[in-house]
Amino acid sequence: WSDLRGHYWEATVILLAGGLIGIFFIILLRRPLVVEAKLPWPESVASAEIVRAGQESSNAPRYVFGAMGFGGLVQILKSESGLQIFREYLGGFLRFPPSLVKHFDLARKPVGEVAHAGGIPWSTPSLSPALIGIGYIIGPQLASINVAGGVLAWWVLIPLLLFFDPDLGRRLGGIVDPEVLSFTLWYNVVRPIAVGAMLVGAGYTLLGMRSSIAHSIKGALAASRAAAHETAAVERTERDIPVKWVLAAIAALVIPVTAIYFHFTGSWKAAVVAALVMTLAGFLLSAVGGYLVGLVGSSNQPLSGLTLSALVMAALMMLAVGVTGAAGVAAVLGVAAVVSVAVSVSGSMIQDLKAGHLLGGTPWKMQLVEIVAVVLLAFFLMAPIIVLDEANRATGGIGGRGLPAPQAGLMAQLAKGIVGGQMAWGLLAVGAAFALALILCGARAPMLIAVGMYLPFETSSAIFVGGLIRWIADRAGAAEDKGTLLASGLIAGEAIVGILLAVTYVSALSSLTKLIAGVDQFSFFPALGGWLSLGAFAAIAWVLIRIPARARP
Repeated sequence: WSDLRGHYWEATVILLAGGLIGIFFIILLRRPLVVEAKLPWPESVASAEIVRAGQESSNAPRYVFGAMGFGGLVQILKSESGLQIFREYLGGFLRFPPSLVKHFDLARKPVGEVAHAGGIPWSTPSLSPALIGIGYIIGPQLASINVAGGVLAWWVLIPLLLFFDPDLGRRLGGIVDPEVLSFTLWYNVVRPIAVGAMLVGAGYTLLGMRSSIAHSIKGALAASRAAAHETAAVERTERDIPVKWVLAAIAALVIPVTAIYFHFTGSWKAAVVAALVMTLAGFLLSAVGGYLVGLVGSSNQPLSGLTLSALVMAALMMLAVGVTGAAGVAAVLGVAAVVSVAVSVSGSMIQDLKAGHLLGGTPWKMQLVEIVAVVLLAFFLMAPIIVLDEANRATGGIGGRGLPAPQAGLMAQLAKGIVGGQMAWGLLAVGAAFALALILCGARAPMLIAVGMYLPFETSSAIFVGGLIRWIADRAGAAEDKGTLLASGLIAGEAIVGILLAVTYVSALSSLTKLIAGVDQFSFFPALGGWLSLGAFAAIAWVLIRIPARARP
């Protein structure tokens, strides 16, 4: 779409249908994920603790709101839109010494030699109170599993690729910066491998949840029948919207989705197949996405990776039924669009439902409010997107130089490549084989390892820092409940201030530094910003270790 304003109604239908389908899917999955799955739910716990703190007369509000203020302050001092004196993270490249590998045939006769170099791209953990707070809440075990995927991607796979292909930079137009080469390898080679691992990991996760999901749906149907005959009372905290209504709503929503797919493709065959794939992939990936939200929070849910999984499923189905060309690409992207919205909304919804569960809320009321919110927001969300696109027309709008939208570009390329026969299937197959190997050797959380591969290393390592701080705090005898309150405050503080800073940026205020000092950057920042960040890390560690240790009974 070159003119988003002219496609307002198509986009609104996608937002509306995808959002509602995501809610109805997650209603079916609420009990197996929220009640029965033993997950840490870091951001749900944070939300619940903040609500409790506002209602209590104990010291809890002081811990939570004090940590919110501290987390917000750090966000201001490390954000490019704030008063930046801390550098969020540093990165570089550690070169290997030159190597000369001599090759020979089966008879051990020399056949040639190849010069290799390469190295290891590195980055420090991100100075993010929210990510560190998430790592603290999920604990050292899960944080370690997550960062293991990052280590595998950035310290194993990318160095091997650079070592094995010393001429890559020359073939890519003379790129000499190893950090650029490392990034493009991660983005275009390692992440597809991670997507392949996610596909197998998703299947394995769903396999483990199959009995819980089936039991939940059967229980919901039984409860609905019992309520209809008034033979049994369902506990208030377990009352969902009746499952018959939910299934009827999903079936009804498939009709407009099929119609808009026909509008995109001009083929009823492609539209019907795409709608079926969307329904199946949407439910499966909503379950997996909700499971991941329970592990690392919705802010770290690999939404683009899950959407790419749906895209691959849709493309394979289109090829299987012989739908190729422009119609096939349109159908694949249509599936990805609806599933992306559904997984995003379902991830946020399941996080809210878990917070409500912790607080003793009534599920059906929360679900009803979410439905109303989705219906209202669907008609307004395209407005800021259209404004951003038209305000940046000079640089190409959304997808241009100013707003490159790399994830959308990657999905478009993959859709064209798969349907056109140019997809790097080998990378997905390698990822799938890797995930299978993890499962066979009894790895604790294959899906979480794949997520670690998919995330930037500064993100997964920041979560690991939080887990490490939790490990130290536990051995220092820190009060667990006080640490959770403080970590919850850090998460909320960064999130709230981040939103406020984004608003100031959109309002044409480039940064608080520019507003206060009249410069884009303090003169000392390039040389000292990284060193000053060490003090911020130490302060966060002190807050999460020393304060809970003092508060223990």
